[in-house]
Amino acid sequence: MIIVRPSRFSDLPGIEKLVNESAARLSTLPADRERLGERLDLSSRSFAGDPEIAGKELFLFVLADTENKEILGTSGIECSAGNGAPFYNYRLDELIHSSQALNVYNKVDILYMTHELTGTTRLCSLSIANRYRNTEYFDLLSRSRILFMNLFSERFNTHVIVEIQGVQNSSGASPFWESLGRHFFQMDFATADYYSNVKSKTMIAELMPPQPIYVPLLSSEAQAVISQPHAEAENNCRFLYKEGFKLSRYVDIFDGGPTLEAQRADLLTSTAMHTKQAKLTDHATGLNYLVGNTRVEDFRVGISKTAEGLGDVVRLQSAAAEAIGVDEGDSIACVAL
Repeated sequence: MIIVRPSRFSDLPGIEKLVNESAARLSTLPADRERLGERLDLSSRSFAGDPEIAGKELFLFVLADTENKEILGTSGIECSAGNGAPFYNYRLDELIHSSQALNVYNKVDILYMTHELTGTTRLCSLSIANRYRNTEYFDLLSRSRILFMNLFSERFNTHVIVEIQGVQNSSGASPFWESLGRHFFQMDFATADYYSNVKSKTMIAELMPPQPIYVPLLSSEAQAVISQPHAEAENNCRFLYKEGFKLSRYVDIFDGGPTLEAQRADLLTSTAMHTKQAKLTDHATGLNYLVGNTRVEDFRVGISKTAEGLGDVVRLQSAAAEAIGVDEGDSIACVAL
């Protein structure tokens, strides 16, 4: 059975393979074994409730085939964007330039560097094997995070954001970066993105100009990709809009990719989730549901046909119950697919 569960250090080879095969590079899943191992270690400490990392937790999940022992996808939650440091974005705004004498009135788009989103909860690290991209398992992988946030809401901010990777050309270059960031960093996009996420975030404040950037001064290619997603991220965008996220005024400071935002309580999964008591059966009929246990360290979510019982009881397929570690009478979180 295919389930979502917390990542383990033993998942490193499988995640590394997934990262290397992905056309879209994720800065939160570095293609560097040592750094990837550090992310897995941080995730394990987060699930274990290590007090030394309070406020800086990262919960990294994997989509795993329990029979073939294969890692099919990843998704994550950062409790606090920035993890104690400023979390930078550009805010898209406009200025009015006018002259009564010349009878000129212009609205000019500008980009303000800001760290207003620091401390928000950030969904991140979504990656899935191509053969599962347009299946119900994509929903399982992404929505499981929202189930987890609702079950353990005290750990997360009510304001949730998702940064979507911006447009890159066939060689991996970013038109937005080439027109703006490269002038101040004197390095290519991949290198700057790596240093920002792996080495030091303060480099942004140290090297990028604090003054507003006038959008018309950027290249036409750069202007065209502001707030536009990478082709490989379009499916994720559609899913997130359906879930209740909205396009914000913020864009990534490196590639100009869009930032989506929502209040956690307003998300579709949040409003549709119910906590029930499991009654196991080998012959459950009905709709497919996401069903998960309610434990932190051994959190598991799968897909099962369920049927409503009396009161707060739900009939759950025995095979699914076994896969997610649920016994008769246990509390489960469930939401229709």
